[in-house]
Amino acid sequence: MLTVGLVQTRTPASQAAALDHVLPLVREAAAKGARLIATPEGTNVLQKDKAALLPQLASLEDDACVRGLREAAADLGVWLLIGSALVRREDGKAANRSALVSPQGEITATYDKLHMFDVDLPTGETARESETYEPGDRAVVAEAAGAKLGLTICYDVRFPALHRALALAGAQVLTVPAAFTRPTGEAHWEVLLRARAIETGAFVVAPAQGGFHEDGRGTYGRTLAVAPWGELIGKLDHDEPGVLIAELDLAQSAKARAAIPNLKNARAFCGPA
Repeated sequence: MLTVGLVQTRTPASQAAALDHVLPLVREAAAKGARLIATPEGTNVLQKDKAALLPQLASLEDDACVRGLREAAADLGVWLLIGSALVRREDGKAANRSALVSPQGEITATYDKLHMFDVDLPTGETARESETYEPGDRAVVAEAAGAKLGLTICYDVRFPALHRALALAGAQVLTVPAAFTRPTGEAHWEVLLRARAIETGAFVVAPAQGGFHEDGRGTYGRTLAVAPWGELIGKLDHDEPGVLIAELDLAQSAKARAAIPNLKNARAFCGPA
């Protein structure tokens, strides 16, 4: 049985404040027995003003919040998935990057968000992630606390092919750290996550940002964990900062895939004329 701690935050607009905000929640999750702790998208800073954000960004290794979380993972002796940190790449461009940290404080895997959220919502809200971030180009499966994790970030949840590829590569747990908008969260958050679990026969764990942030955005919260059969095994039914503890029986993944062998039964086909 793997005890997972999912941290729900309302990340501030600077790294120093973000670290002060998230650290007590990480420590709370560890105190409750979590061996693997996951934080949301944008754990190190949330600032939608590009001109205000970009000067703050540092490399993953130099980011103050990331350094503090690595030290905490080592101090607590836990695996820590920084759901994503907004960082500067080696080529000077920005990336939205997950970082998996070992109980020794070492970064053992990273994943750059593949799908950019470029959208005009009916509410009048717009988003153009591609104007700020360079998308990744590879899917990532990594091992932590005896489990194989398939790494994704937020908007990736709308692309089933990515999750299928992760499951076929052996992922038993799909991680979906997010900062979902409130309108799309209310309509789609839970149903999308449950669908990805059912389709892949994998656990889905989704730590979220929640509430109204310093930069003016609103996020949905409702951090949750889903079992491979699609049932909820834990949920924070609000958007306040907090911790969700979930127990994952990893054997359930193989059991679900044996009962519904869709990963094996899929066939190649020609597209419609």
